[in-house]
Order: sequence, then structure tokens, then C-alpha cells
Amino acid sequence: MIFADKLIRLRKKSGMSQEEFAEKMNVSRQAVSKWESAQSVPDLERILKIADMFGVTTDYLLKDDIEDEEFTAVDYSEKTKKVTLEQANEYLALRKRLAPRIALGVFMCIVSVIPLLLLGGAAESGKLPISEDLAGSIGLIVILIVVAGAVGIFIHSGFQNAPYEFLDNEPFETEYGVSGMVREQQKSYRGTYMKSNVIGTCLCILSAVPLFAGIASENDFLLVILLNVLIFIVAIAVFFFVTAGVRWASMQRLLKEGDYSDEEKNRSRVNGTIAAIYWPVVVAIYLAWLFLERNPKNGDSRSWVVFPVAGVLFAAVLGIVHLIQKRKD
Repeated sequence: MIFADKLIRLRKKSGMSQEEFAEKMNVSRQAVSKWESAQSVPDLERILKIADMFGVTTDYLLKDDIEDEEFTAVDYSEKTKKVTLEQANEYLALRKRLAPRIALGVFMCIVSVIPLLLLGGAAESGKLPISEDLAGSIGLIVILIVVAGAVGIFIHSGFQNAPYEFLDNEPFETEYGVSGMVREQQKSYRGTYMKSNVIGTCLCILSAVPLFAGIASENDFLLVILLNVLIFIVAIAVFFFVTAGVRWASMQRLLKEGDYSDEEKNRSRVNGTIAAIYWPVVVAIYLAWLFLERNPKNGDSRSWVVFPVAGVLFAAVLGIVHLIQKRKD
């Protein structure tokens, strides 16, 4: 029995139409029709996906002399979580609600330094009848209060998002209709996503205008005010980036596209493992250098070069590891 006949038998046995099977495989119905009419054969990656989907071995699919179904020892249908249409809609609606809240938390963290800078500048220039130490203390208190509020927003958002953390940490499949629904929402949101990124980028560029305009001024307090204007504009830009990014990322998670494809997720895990080993070793080298150097002449220690060199080498290490991984695959 050839692959085409086996695919037809497995698909019909599972009760799927060609359209449903095509959506699960992220291919067109015409592609499935060609597979089942023996006009073409799917690539190895899709062969593996078909084997996982139906719980059969790749030998059964590829070897014509094996006619009886050979099932894998592990039931993948139970191991892999299924995202229903209802769950997908609930997740997208949740991320839509959380997006402005998360963006507000980031905005608060950025602007939290503004009171400290304003109070310090006002005290130093005599605009406020308080000492610089008191101004700094008040500014730090304001920073802690604002950042605490932002952290509260992040924690609350994290608790609400907890039921969907498996989308980042575990393998999952989407049921029939999910991909189509998500792509429709992505298509309708694409214009807003692009506008938000354009606005954010333009604001970042224009944020330096107030500071450049005040460079010629000899009024130090005016420069402090203009610096805070710059920070505020950047915070608004970041608000646009985060709001749009949170919603767009939620759609990519469900579609397994971009940074959330299986390949990129695996790469991120590899990067994290390498970083967890690499940077402690770098710090150990830095501390050993300091210890062996003891008292450098004229206080001219060159141990600081460890970190910039390590940063450059880290990128090279990641590149080599991913190249080896690709060749292995």
C-alpha cells in the first residue's frame, strides 16, 4: 500500500475532510489532494507531523510493504494539548484587555524617574526651598510608589494569563477553525499594528527635538525640564509599541509563527541554556582576574575588557551552536 492510500485511510478513519486536514497541516486543500492522488509527497517535516497527528510510525507511512497500521508507543493525542475555538477566542479577548494595562505598567516605570529629575533640578537651581538631599529622597519615594504600582499591574496580568502559559512552554495543536479565525483577526488588526509601530517610531525620533532646542540655553533647570519631556515622549512611544505588540504576539502564538514558531521556541531554549552556563563563567573569569591582579599599577586595571569581549564572543558562540544544530537537523 502506497503513502497516498495510507493517508486517505487515516484521514477518513479520524473523520476529517480534506479541508480540515489541510488546515491542521497549514497547507492548501489542493496540496492534500495531490498527496492523496500520489501526484506529490509531503516533505520530511510534514511526514513527521502526520505521524504525530495519527499516532502511527513513519515506517508505516513511508514503507509500501507495511500495510497494517503501526502505532507509536506514546499516544501523542493525549500528550499534546488541544486549543479549542472557544479557548482561542477567550485568549485573544484576554490579551486585548491586558495589552493597554501592560503598556501602562511599562509607561509608569519609564516616567517614574521624572519627579526625581525635576525635584533635583529645582532644588539645585533654587526653584524650590528644599535641600538637594530632601529632593532626592522625595524623588526616590515617588519612584518606589510608581514602580510598585506597575509591578502590581504586571503580577495581576500574569495571574490572569496563567491558564494560557502552556502556549509558550508546552507543545499544542489547534482544533479545526482556530487558525482561520486567528488569521481573520490578524488580517483586520494588521493596519492598527502598523500604525501603532509607525507612531511609536516617529515619537522616538522626535523625542530628541525638545532637548536639541534647549542645548543653546544656559538655564540648567530648563534643560532638566526638556530632558523630562524627552522621557515622557519616549514613554508614550513605548506605550504604542507594547499595546500593539502584546496583541500581535498573542495571534502569532496561536499560529506558531514568527518568534513563536516551534523552531524559534527551541532556539530560545538553547539560548537560555547557553547563557545560563556562559555568563557565570565570564563573571568567574572577571573575579579571578581581579584577584590575581591585586594592586594594578596606577590603579589602571584592564579587567573591564572581559565583559565587552565576552559580549562579542557570546554572539559568536550562539551562531556556531545554531549552525551545528542546523547541520545536525
